[in-house]
Amino acid sequence: MRALLLLTLGVVCLGAVGCATSNPPAQTPATQPAATALHWEKWSDDLFARAARENRFVILDLEAVWCHWCHVMDEKTYHNPAVIKLLNDHYICVRVDQDSRPDISNKYEDYGWPATIVFNSKGGEIVKRRGYLPPEQMASMLQAIIDDPTPGPSVQAEEKLDYAEAGTLPAQARDDMKTRLDGAYDDKYGAWGRIQKLMDWDAVQYCMLRAKSGDARAKEMATKTLLAQRKLIDPVWGGVSQYSTDGDWDHVHFEKIMQFQAENLRTYALAYAMWHDDEYLKAATQIHGYLIKFLKSPDGAFYVSQDADLVPGEHSGEYYALDDAGRRKLGVPRIDTHIYSRENGWVIQALIATYAATADPTYLKEAQAAANWIVANRALDNGGFRHDQSDAGGPYLADTLQMGRALLDLYKVTADPAWLKRAESAATFIATQFKSPGNNPGLLTSPARPNQLPVPTAQVDENIAAARFLNLLGNYTGVIADHAIAEQSMRFLATPQVIKSRGFSVAGILLADNELTHAPPHITIVGPKSNTLAKELFQEALRFSAGYTRLEWLDPTGPALPNPDVEYPPLKDPAAFVCKNNTCSSPMASVEALRKALAPRGN
Repeated sequence: MRALLLLTLGVVCLGAVGCATSNPPAQTPATQPAATALHWEKWSDDLFARAARENRFVILDLEAVWCHWCHVMDEKTYHNPAVIKLLNDHYICVRVDQDSRPDISNKYEDYGWPATIVFNSKGGEIVKRRGYLPPEQMASMLQAIIDDPTPGPSVQAEEKLDYAEAGTLPAQARDDMKTRLDGAYDDKYGAWGRIQKLMDWDAVQYCMLRAKSGDARAKEMATKTLLAQRKLIDPVWGGVSQYSTDGDWDHVHFEKIMQFQAENLRTYALAYAMWHDDEYLKAATQIHGYLIKFLKSPDGAFYVSQDADLVPGEHSGEYYALDDAGRRKLGVPRIDTHIYSRENGWVIQALIATYAATADPTYLKEAQAAANWIVANRALDNGGFRHDQSDAGGPYLADTLQMGRALLDLYKVTADPAWLKRAESAATFIATQFKSPGNNPGLLTSPARPNQLPVPTAQVDENIAAARFLNLLGNYTGVIADHAIAEQSMRFLATPQVIKSRGFSVAGILLADNELTHAPPHITIVGPKSNTLAKELFQEALRFSAGYTRLEWLDPTGPALPNPDVEYPPLKDPAAFVCKNNTCSSPMASVEALRKALAPRGN
């Protein structure tokens, strides 16, 4: 009888789908009789060679360590005797934490967590299933695959992309995407979409961009969402939960994932810098407090996530209704203490944005400490970054990309050229390691290697981030190659099938397109770095720098700027210059004059 190799992959929970842990507990004879225990393998290069030798299928359980439904599936489905027998007899079982393998996570991100993927012994997909599968459904599927291993309807040939010819959006596509985004806004509850409630940070920041030009509707959408999103902030410990179901903000899924902490913190900091509303600062402070208390390592770097459940598989609504003492009496949900470069890149960017908005040096010190730890412990010799202490399938684009942007942000707020040099090295690593084969646009999740599974592909969110990082870096450095790679990522994003696949989640593409078609506002402080007025001007400029802005400090006694595309006149006293649309202001020698020049019209 032919056997299948079944691989289970654990990923972030979305909606009603399940999610599992990055380091799932081993199923040992202490918890299951040896005859009925499942043996979980790791994803490896020789996995399918073994499957062929043993005439088995592979089943991948793609899970997330923080995911409630992943825990439920592990407890109920993978402890079911009928499921265990089918798997032991015919499958190789593989379990992967999606946070640990960005390449596999990106490949199956549309299937939520847990995702269940079944392969034949050659690595061909047979079945792809999204979310929690009850035992009876799983057993039926496993037997059906054994009886007929023909790929099912969930496995479709990948669509051939008709790549855009230019690295910008056509005007009609841009208008259509804006209409699609605005049409998906929920006027009753705020935010975009009407099933899950969460803050789409790209959408909020795109609305903030429009609000700067006086778009009142965009301002309303951003501010209502920012205020509504506060319901997902834990009133006791701080930190933001991933989302709420049922179309409102009252059915919270309690997992706390680093990207959600970092992007919410960054967005609230940007909003506070723009609108000076203390509610935004309060929200940022609550998220920051959680990060420091629960996700900061003793060495200053940051961990990955906190589980949704105190007891795996048991909903924690009653637990999170308790106060601090009540919760701690019962215990604290599990923290995933891996330290990944990507996650630290996200949080460093958020801390820098908060520092810029508040002028509180605590945030800068925390950002620098995390960056120094990652550089010391995750940096590769040629400018890139590992994901973890060692990478099974890396290096991954996201680690070098997010750390590259964090390093550029550190240069922006410190004017220390050492940070810029590291950001440039990260860009060079990206250019040499992650380009798509042939003339295809877009950067790959991981370098392409012979006989590699999964085959690396270009992922949308990573290319949005790449286009924005490399374009802004190119403005700082004047390096044409940085702009060229940014335009190739944008060409991938402008591809019609890519735009269509995003539904109404197109704000990130619109932000990238806007930045590639507009030079960033360029703020330069001219004066000695030891001068009090020069310091005050730089600090004022910081409040407007966290978004798409080029901020520099030219000390006449120091080295020249890396891209001296503006010639500033010799000055007796420090002054600030603001350049937009190929035109520069007169020198401004007071904080008040600079503040007035930078104030957005939408305030």
